Amino acid sequence: QVQLVESGGGLVQPGGSLRLACAASGNIFSANAMAWYRQALGKERELVARISRGGSIMYADAVKGRFTISRDNAKNTVYLQMNSLKPWDTAVYYCYADWSYEIDYWGQGTQVTVSS
Repeated sequence: QVQLVESGGGLVQPGGSLRLACAASGNIFSANAMAWYRQALGKERELVARISRGGSIMYADAVKGRFTISRDNAKNTVYLQMNSLKPWDTAVYYCYADWSYEIDYWGQGTQVTVSS
């Protein structure tokens, strides 16, 4: 069992920045991929960014050019740097680990609110 613990959420003004962190209790280098999802109130959970074991990265169109996903294998931590935040980025952000065949894990989520 791997635990994922997110941190770094909070309230920020439009145009501001936040950096989310996801600390894993296992070796993330072994995971197939790590990702960030988000779920706004009344909406379905959606993929924000994903980084594979080999380092391939993909972003949702809505965040391209503003968000950056990265990982520190030594710290077993995945980051999401979020810049130029907009009100519609407001959501609960979840860390996700595609750990191995048919095994995946979710964090508990961290709230990000973008408002003036």
